[in-house]
Amino acid sequence: MNPRKVQRNKLFELEDLPNIGKTMAADLRCIGIRSPIQLAGRDPFQLYEALCQRTGVRHDPCVIDVFMSVVHFMDGGDALPWWSFTQPRKRTYKPG
Repeated sequence: MNPRKVQRNKLFELEDLPNIGKTMAADLRCIGIRSPIQLAGRDPFQLYEALCQRTGVRHDPCVIDVFMSVVHFMDGGDALPWWSFTQPRKRTYKPG
């Protein structure tokens, strides 16, 4: 969902989260995340590694940006576009 349209009091489905559409929601479900509340306090890098391991595919690192955005939001932060997390991810994540 577009971050500007998110309503914190109406988070029932994964698709209600900022930056989460059908495909990203399916990716989250693939790793056992079924509801928005399950993202609170999670490590976005671990979520990414779990997704890559589960699917057997190394996903684009921008997926980490999306995971960072939704964990940030579920931890009480503002709904921000996923690309707001690109630079922080690049400073932290060193693919190997």
